[in-house]
Amino acid sequence: MGPAPFRFQPRTGSPVEGAAFSPLFKLLASAIVGSCAFWLARLLTSGALATPRTTGVVWFVAGLAMMGWTWWHILRSRTRISADGLHQGWIWDKHMPFDDLAYGKLIRVPGLDWLIAPRLYVRTLMGKFMVFYGASPELVAEFERIVKELKAFRQL
Repeated sequence: MGPAPFRFQPRTGSPVEGAAFSPLFKLLASAIVGSCAFWLARLLTSGALATPRTTGVVWFVAGLAMMGWTWWHILRSRTRISADGLHQGWIWDKHMPFDDLAYGKLIRVPGLDWLIAPRLYVRTLMGKFMVFYGASPELVAEFERIVKELKAFRQL
């Protein structure tokens, strides 16, 4: 029982896939992580961290490891839209089938798509939500179609 499932087919008929984050954002993330790694190396080689208490070094390395893990996934993350639903490779892969989508909203900063990737916020009938990033024009066009068609479908 309940409402009918939402169906969506990419305009090309085949899955649409692209980078989740823009090249400039990836470069910025690389510069931040690289700068922090360089800073740690300088602190270690200068002897600034050569104290009997190594707690500070451990926390710095732990923070740098978390930044590196996130950076690696920013570089590799891709978003795919197929007839099955939305999928994004991320630290934890995200998948949202179209069947029970209730709401969708495209969030973007006008004029800054080249830096801040537009994102599609979606919510199911049960209230589960996810955010999918898309840096390519093809993904953003499909995000816009999903929002438009979902809104029209749920108003029936």
